[in-house]
Amino acid sequence: MTKLGLQIPSFTYPGIRTAELFDVVARQAREADSSGFDTVLVMDHFYQLPQIGDPSENMLECYTLLSALARETERVKLSSLVTGNTYRNPAVLAKTVTTLDVVSGGRAMLGIGAGWFEMEHEAFGIEFGTFTDRFEKLEESLQIIGPLLRGERSSLDGKWYTVKDAMNHPAPIGDVPIMIGGSGEKKTLRMVAQYANESNLICDDSEIAHKLDVLAGHCDALGRNRSEITVSKQKNVCIAPTHDEARGDMLAFFDRRGMDTSSMSDDDLAPFLGLITWGDPSEIGEHFSDLLSAHDGLDGFTINTIPNGHIAGRVELLGQTLAPLLA
Repeated sequence: MTKLGLQIPSFTYPGIRTAELFDVVARQAREADSSGFDTVLVMDHFYQLPQIGDPSENMLECYTLLSALARETERVKLSSLVTGNTYRNPAVLAKTVTTLDVVSGGRAMLGIGAGWFEMEHEAFGIEFGTFTDRFEKLEESLQIIGPLLRGERSSLDGKWYTVKDAMNHPAPIGDVPIMIGGSGEKKTLRMVAQYANESNLICDDSEIAHKLDVLAGHCDALGRNRSEITVSKQKNVCIAPTHDEARGDMLAFFDRRGMDTSSMSDDDLAPFLGLITWGDPSEIGEHFSDLLSAHDGLDGFTINTIPNGHIAGRVELLGQTLAPLLA
C-alpha cells in the first residue's frame, strides 16, 4: 500500500539535454528507493499539463519509463498516477501492467482514472467523449482488468468494451493493487469502494475529512470494509536543507515558468508561494505531521517535487524527513 509515494511529473530540467534525461529521472527514483518512499509513480500523459508547464515540454510514455525504472530500483512499487483509461484497451492494459510486475519482480501497481486532458486526446486522435462516457468506460475497464490481474479469465459484453474469455499468462507474480485517482464523490469514490485497493485524493487539504466520510459512506452502502482501502493525498512539495534554499528553489522554478520574481514584492509572490508546501525539513515535517494528526483514515501521501526534484539530494532529503512519520 502507498504511504509515501514519489510522483515524477516533469521531464524538463534546466541544462539537461534529451540524452541525459533518463539519468536524472532514474536518480530521483533511486533516491526515493533508498530513503523511505514505498512507491514511485509517473503521470500517464502525452503533453505536459498546463499547471506544470507548456504542452510542448518533455513528456515520457509512462509504462516504458516504469519498466526502465524497474531496473534502477529494488524496493519501491511502480505505478502510473494515473493511467488514462481512454488511452488503452483494458485487456491490453492488464497485459502491460502484468509485464511490469514480472520485470520488476512483483512491484507493479495499477493506478487508473477516467481521463480528462482533452487537448491531448484531440491531438492524438483518441476519442474523448463526454464525462459520462469516460466514467462508464472506466467502470467497464475495471470489470475486465480485475480478473485478469488475479490470474482469472475475463469476459464482458459491455456498452464500450467486449472481451471473450480473455486470458493473461503469465499471471502477475503477486497481488497487483488497483489505485483509483481523483476525488469525485458520486462516481470516483464509489468505484474506489467497489473495485479498488487504494484511493489517491486530489483535493484541497480542507476537503480531506469530507472526502474520507464520502468514501466511508460508499463502503457502507456496498458492504465493503473501509479499512481494506488505503487512502493517500496528493501534495506538491519543495524541500531543501534550509528555509532560504527552499525559497530559492521555488523562485527559480517560477522564473523558469516565465515570471520575473526579482521584480515582485513579497505580497505579489505570496499567492504563488502558497501553491506548494515548501521549507526546510522541520517545516515540511511539521506540516505533514499536522495533516496526519488531523485526519484519521488518511494513510499517506503521493508527492510531487516539481520545483526541485531534479536537484541531487532533494528527493532523498524528503524521504528521510517524511518516512519516519509514516512508519
